[in-house]
Amino acid sequence: MTLAPFVRIVAQGKGRARSLTQGEATEAMGLILADKADPEAVGALLMVMRLRGETDEEIAGFTAALRESIAPLPKADLDWPCYAAGRTRGAPLFLLAAKVVALAGYTVVMHGWNSHQSASADLRAAIKEVGLEGGGLTYRPLETLSPAAFGLLRLREVLGLRSCINTVLRMWNPTAALASVQGVFHPSYRGLQSRAAALLGDRNLTVIKGGGGEFECNPAKDAFVFGLRNGVELNEVFPARIQETRRLHEPEKAVDLAALWAGFQTDSFAEVTVISTAALALWTLGAEETPIAAATLASEIWHNRHVHARRAG
Repeated sequence: MTLAPFVRIVAQGKGRARSLTQGEATEAMGLILADKADPEAVGALLMVMRLRGETDEEIAGFTAALRESIAPLPKADLDWPCYAAGRTRGAPLFLLAAKVVALAGYTVVMHGWNSHQSASADLRAAIKEVGLEGGGLTYRPLETLSPAAFGLLRLREVLGLRSCINTVLRMWNPTAALASVQGVFHPSYRGLQSRAAALLGDRNLTVIKGGGGEFECNPAKDAFVFGLRNGVELNEVFPARIQETRRLHEPEKAVDLAALWAGFQTDSFAEVTVISTAALALWTLGAEETPIAAATLASEIWHNRHVHARRAG
């Protein structure tokens, strides 16, 4: 089968075109990932969908196909996708938050690929420099997890536009983790990803508008939280933790991630960012019943990160 019937469905003309059903989307993405679709058809499908906006069913179907396309991996507690490409991002403070969650006794799997970022925002370099991998925290690069998905992501360089693959990769959860955290750049995608996750049968998910599209909470602003708790749609507010008006990443206030983790650099705003982000992740995992209680737990772990060993899982 070719991709042509699916392109025809979404692009056959005003009054006749329609969106794909979840089953059709699964079948179409399955063809793409199996390299059974002509590149022209792939570009046409993705760009038509980009123009009119993707539906919950289409995102769910594409995600289902991606999940089915790789061999099973060891199950993690928390899935943490990292696919932002913001040019203005600073140091990946969310990496330290992920390590706090790992120190709480959970297994955290981060996965992704990042482009168009400054050297200070390079997540992979930061993981090596700070030496945080291990002890419950793992990073898996997209290009080895799924070369086919990596090729789709890099179509941006050919088409000049992002496609829904950016959303699908955030939804992916390749280790079938029990919970997932996701950051978005455009607020409208918070609900889309929550509803698509529900269609997939996911149970625990937290989505926020994060720094540059990553799951990273600005403690100076209320965080509008979407997602799922035990399969029930979530729509809550995590109040600002500090009374300070500023952007999450100020170029003139660069953070040395390794020094911050080691305790050689003091930056109260960066530390509260780490604690707030870790709090939402711990709450997603059910470590505490409320984000405020989870913030207390995250703060305790952060301030004792060099004293106590990792908690039992």
